[in-house]
Amino acid sequence: MRPCRLCLALVILLLLSLSGAGLARAQDPVSPAREDPTGMSFISSLRARGYGGGEIERVRVLAETPDFTRYLIRYPSDDLTIQGFMNVPKGVEPPYRVVVVAHGYVNPDAYPLLPYTTPYADALARAGFLVVHPGYRNHSGSDDGPNPFRSGYTIDVLNLIAILKQQPDVRPDAIGLFGHSMGGEVTIKALVTRPEDIRAAVLYGAMGADAWENWNLINWKWAGGWFLFDGPFSPWRDRDAFALASPSNYLDLVQTPVQIHHGRWDDTVPFAWSTDLADALREHGKEVEFYAYNASHSFGVGGVAYNMLMQRSIAFFDTHLGQ
Repeated sequence: MRPCRLCLALVILLLLSLSGAGLARAQDPVSPAREDPTGMSFISSLRARGYGGGEIERVRVLAETPDFTRYLIRYPSDDLTIQGFMNVPKGVEPPYRVVVVAHGYVNPDAYPLLPYTTPYADALARAGFLVVHPGYRNHSGSDDGPNPFRSGYTIDVLNLIAILKQQPDVRPDAIGLFGHSMGGEVTIKALVTRPEDIRAAVLYGAMGADAWENWNLINWKWAGGWFLFDGPFSPWRDRDAFALASPSNYLDLVQTPVQIHHGRWDDTVPFAWSTDLADALREHGKEVEFYAYNASHSFGVGGVAYNMLMQRSIAFFDTHLGQ
């Protein structure tokens, strides 16, 4: 009888979690007076802290092309060192317009710095943008650090942006974000944390703005019911913490024009999450463009959907970051 009881218990937990996802969206977040023992989990905690400090180190040249030079870089994020790469365009006079490219999920222990992001970064660099790709904490080549609700990744991106704003060869008023999948989640969180620092944002197959929905998807689709965010909060006991960590409850803070791209055939991240986000941003009076494609989660470099994605993204950044 024990196996049957175990199965019944798992089914009950699944039903409770799935039904709870809708409730979490309907409720307002509880008072931000709740203690955040991590100091970095809640949106209010991220908004209250400072960013920046230090310099970007160009470690060595990774590639020379007719259009740009790619460097391996390191930079400080709090007390951690984060590895990444930077594409510096040729034939463009500084100060540069900048796009920070935030990558999606790959096993952090085996994350290869270049293959995932270079198609997007290279296309943007050929269009004249200085492009910087942070590898995030806990990924190969970077130091390990706390990451509750993936807030550590957001901190790494915002520290990078703050450092870039101090560089003499960068236009501080012309920094954009491009985020795919999990990188889209990181981007949305950045938009409600430091909206004044980001002039344009592109979301591509982005994870959701609701921390509870993200947990449910990861937990039941990929982790077999055993996924817990890095941090002290339990998805069973601390639903208010998930609300306080969700950008969906803070979209009124967005100041940045947003362009959203999603494939109708995406079987990794629900297509409806992007349509819901676009609708919610419009309800808050925010500037948003939404494009749907007959494509899956990643559009395939060189294909029709990919080419349209990059053309629209470059035009969007040109509009909002200047020529």
